[in-house]
Amino acid sequence: MLDDSHSRRSLQRQLKVLLDEARRNEDKLQRLQALELLLLGAESLSELIDMLLHRYREDFGLDAVSLVLIDPHYEIRRFLEDENSSIANNANLIFRIDCDAMPENTSSLFPSLGAYHARQHAELFKLAHKELNSVALLPLVRQGRVIGCLNLGSHDSRRFVNGSGTDLLERLTAIVSICLENTLNVERLKHTGLTDGLTAVNNRRFFDQRIHEEVERARRHQNPLSCLFIDLDYFKKINDEHGHQSGDKVLREVAGLLNEQMRRSDILARYGGEEFAILLCNTNLDAAEEIAERLRLTIQASPQSGINHEEIPVTVSIGVATTLPEKDAQADNQQLADRLIARADEALYEAKKAGRNRIHLLGDKY
Repeated sequence: MLDDSHSRRSLQRQLKVLLDEARRNEDKLQRLQALELLLLGAESLSELIDMLLHRYREDFGLDAVSLVLIDPHYEIRRFLEDENSSIANNANLIFRIDCDAMPENTSSLFPSLGAYHARQHAELFKLAHKELNSVALLPLVRQGRVIGCLNLGSHDSRRFVNGSGTDLLERLTAIVSICLENTLNVERLKHTGLTDGLTAVNNRRFFDQRIHEEVERARRHQNPLSCLFIDLDYFKKINDEHGHQSGDKVLREVAGLLNEQMRRSDILARYGGEEFAILLCNTNLDAAEEIAERLRLTIQASPQSGINHEEIPVTVSIGVATTLPEKDAQADNQQLADRLIARADEALYEAKKAGRNRIHLLGDKY
């Protein structure tokens, strides 16, 4: 009789353990489904990444979450910068050029769970407040190709144990991979209409949109905003003597040189023909003059080559203008933007009239 009573209590304890585990799994599944709906409803790339790095960590009681993304052409970072997203500078968001450059154990097609080892995992969890004890490295895969890795860390050594079931984690990473691919495709579609097809830099439509945003930001923070208009000298002569294909090649290479010199906050666009425009945020006239002169000297010192590899000397003329919104309090944003463009264009005209291969400033009215 005592044995029967003992067996019954033992079975009851086992049943309670199983029921408690079932309830925990059900609760975890419900929270996961709620997170999945949020991820699927993300309206931008930065919102999606922010959910993964912050909302997921909070909702599931994790001590650290990081995300590795393969970004060989700086595409994802450029999208985030164009959104003016601070998430691009988050230490928990890690970029790599390919799978070979991924941290150890993150380029597999399958989840990896186990103990935390500083040598392997420290670079994945730079913002952890104290050393972790267990980690889960979850590859993000689309069409058999690793596109990144979602990394989870816990102070609890039993949270992620090698050999544990990974069904829910694999379901999550499948959803994350799809959401990431979809938001990137949306960003690519948006940028297709805002990118110059020849030079691969922003086009005039993009510039016209951004100048209004930057004027508004400059006015809000009472910061100067400068604009450069850059024109290739005697470009018609290049086309006439070397052909339009060589002219196109020169435009692409000059655009590349300009792009290399830009700060992350600067906005470069092909404004039309052989003319480029650059917005220099929080930059006064003196600083804009220094930047313009550096660009002019860089291009002058970098002869381009035509399609037949002939050397083509290239110089540029640059007009520089600056607006100080606090001195134009009566003007609205559209007027400020139009005036800044008009004065940069006027300054460019003066530089060309004075002999080309030089810069000219128009900042005295501000």
